[in-house]
Amino acid sequence: MNARLLPYMLILPVTLFLCLFFLYPFVLVAKQAFTTGAGFTLDNFREGVSYWKFPISLKNTLLLAAAVVPIQLALSLLMATMVTRMEKGRDLVLYVWTIPLGISDLAAGLIWLAIFEQSGFLNSMMHGMGIVDKPANLLTFQNPGLVFVAIALAEIWRATAIMLVILVAGIGLIPKEYYEAAEVFGASPWKRFVRITLPMLRPSLQTALVLRVIMAFEVFAVVAALGGTLFPVLMGETYAYQFDLLNSGAAAAMALVILAISIAATLVILRALRVPKGATI
Repeated sequence: MNARLLPYMLILPVTLFLCLFFLYPFVLVAKQAFTTGAGFTLDNFREGVSYWKFPISLKNTLLLAAAVVPIQLALSLLMATMVTRMEKGRDLVLYVWTIPLGISDLAAGLIWLAIFEQSGFLNSMMHGMGIVDKPANLLTFQNPGLVFVAIALAEIWRATAIMLVILVAGIGLIPKEYYEAAEVFGASPWKRFVRITLPMLRPSLQTALVLRVIMAFEVFAVVAALGGTLFPVLMGETYAYQFDLLNSGAAAAMALVILAISIAATLVILRALRVPKGATI
């Protein structure tokens, strides 16, 4: 076999897989979104955007992402720094912290539902301490703030490990000589973190933020378990169009709206955390 053709032959199976299971379904969804029986139209988008729940679900989705992602970034940076400085038990701690990665979104939502529901751990604890007279249903329309907090806590617990793994790998690639030289010249731990870790961690930060923000816009199962219809989000409305209202055209249009928002957020992150050419960390 010609050596020049070998790289192309190696990537051919992956290319075929992507075309078959991503590109082709995407074309079908786009066709559904932009066409009806009468041909090309934007009616599906108009229907989705004009629905009274759309601005609410858009606001909730953006608000949840804006609240959760910065907290997860701060936590993952702190946890990654702690793990990389540990001499003993590092693998065990990292394994425990990444356990939520093996739990599905719905299972994570149900775990936190068991904490917040009327007969759950939180109610039982408050009743046992005499804070409340009797267990109460906390996740209701009367407590929208608490519903949001419960969903945010579940998302933080479930998905922080995704960013953690990426950042731990990135910190591990930073040459230790940089830290040693900075310490010799009297740089404090905070200055070493700001002047060495953060700049050299930019490629990993970029990857972690892009991945997490995209996932934040696709949140569904955790919201369904904890908030149900009390906290509408874009992905939940897409599901409702497809399976409750049986309107596949509007569902496809909503899916493309979510895709457009994800692409816009990705471009903003790539622009803000521009990685110099040739950077590998």
